[in-house]
Amino acid sequence: QVQVVESGGGTVQAGGSLKLSCTTFRVTYTDYAMGWFRQAPGKEREGVLCITSQGGITEYTDSVKGRFTISRDNAKNTLYLQMNNTEPGDTAMYYCAAEPSPYPCTTVPGEAADFSIWGQGTQVTVSS
Repeated sequence: QVQVVESGGGTVQAGGSLKLSCTTFRVTYTDYAMGWFRQAPGKEREGVLCITSQGGITEYTDSVKGRFTISRDNAKNTLYLQMNNTEPGDTAMYYCAAEPSPYPCTTVPGEAADFSIWGQGTQVTVSS
């Protein structure tokens, strides 16, 4: 069974940086589009960024433009989210998602229903 596991969450002061990782198991990683989503308490799950197997990037939300970067290391089956200049509004549970199709990266804003594989999430808290 395919699994994705997030790591790297924690607490950071506003303006600081954090790097999340997502490792994929039991899958041909290079066939999968990968996405980052986040969900704050009482809010809907929100798409953040998506990257295709070929490295094409889609920004699901303008709120992280210029601050967050998505990347992938296909040799390590790992996806990353580099978070710079963080804001209290970035506080949320962050989820990694995978789908064996580039389709999820073609829709803005990202749709959670377009991804079939999800991790358990990693908590990010930005203190002011």
